[in-house]
Amino acid sequence: MSSDITGFYRMDIEERRRVLRERSGLDEEDIASLSFSSCDPSILDGMIENVVGSFEIPLGIATNFLINGRDVLIPMATEEPSVVAAASKGAKMARESGGFETWSSDPVMIGQVQITDIPDMKRALEALEGKKGDLIDLANSKDSLLVSLGGGVRDIDLRHIAHPEGDFMVAQLYVDCRDAMGANAVNTMAEAVAPVMEELTGGRALLRIISNLADRRLSGARATFRKDTLGGEGVVDSILKAFHLAEVDPYRCSTHNKGIMNGVSAVVRATGNDTRAVEAGAHSFAAKTGSDKPLTRYWRDDNGDLIGEIELPTAVGLVGGATRVHPTARACVKLMGIKRATDLGEALAAVGLAQNLAALKALSSEGIQRGHMRLHARNLAIQAGAEGDEVDRVVKKLLEDGTISATKAEKALELFR
Repeated sequence: MSSDITGFYRMDIEERRRVLRERSGLDEEDIASLSFSSCDPSILDGMIENVVGSFEIPLGIATNFLINGRDVLIPMATEEPSVVAAASKGAKMARESGGFETWSSDPVMIGQVQITDIPDMKRALEALEGKKGDLIDLANSKDSLLVSLGGGVRDIDLRHIAHPEGDFMVAQLYVDCRDAMGANAVNTMAEAVAPVMEELTGGRALLRIISNLADRRLSGARATFRKDTLGGEGVVDSILKAFHLAEVDPYRCSTHNKGIMNGVSAVVRATGNDTRAVEAGAHSFAAKTGSDKPLTRYWRDDNGDLIGEIELPTAVGLVGGATRVHPTARACVKLMGIKRATDLGEALAAVGLAQNLAALKALSSEGIQRGHMRLHARNLAIQAGAEGDEVDRVVKKLLEDGTISATKAEKALELFR
């Protein structure tokens, strides 16, 4: 399979689905699960409370991704124009230099137990330290399957937190979750050790919950973008200057990182994972030093080409939750050809870097709005009431006139009719 599909965006929906069937390992049932309103209502009713229906957003495919030498088609669920196109464009530019090199840490999540009202903090810390091994064994006994797969609690860290309203302690459980996101396992383990911690410290166990700052579960990606591919030394210089602004200015950095998450969250959503958890972790990680910092970084190599790199928390899984229940999520995971949660994390890193590079190139050259509004023109045409071939005719007229607005779309449609 090659993810380099020429003219994919020009095909109609049925043609794209046919190409996916031919290019990937998806069978007819998988392709059908990508259909509109394909999910059994009973499945949706079991996922959340008070279900009355479903809310669909477009599912697109980003092409051109070459990750560690392997072609990958990237499913992206998003309502925002230009996200899929930008990811595909960034991946195509990276592809010319060999694609993305990616890496991951072990899939370790953090569970926190907050202990308040401790009469003697020093003695409490010593007591917990002395029983750390027993606490780890107790936590691991709550998920024998995870332990049998090589996961489980690796360590417990004890922190004394000083606060004007009263000191407390936080015990952090470091849990290798393997191919699960791990929220249920981590929370269960934290609940299990909390009563014992109360006995050992003489305090009260209050919060027992996973942390979404998954800074022990990181994925990264690096790629080379040739200066000639980007448009020359001047474009490289402009991209670097745009990146430098994000390094020092939180107002720009917020938008810089949001653009990265446009792509990352779209893939997280398509695979049935928790977009809120991943976004919370990424933005907290970016601000961990006390001020907002970009998740990516860029520099020139000796040839004058641009090197891009990203690292971010990727709290995602392939087992449990919607990823295993929702047929579209299952098909998206199958489409990507990934077998481990770390593979998905690394794909997210590659997408984030591709997304960011494409945005920086557009911002530092033609401006982001030109490309964005070009894609937005289709939305405006449909909003104006265009149907079938009328949509393409209205879009063409808007692009020719150079003014893309709802009013212009309505006038163009009225003229054609």
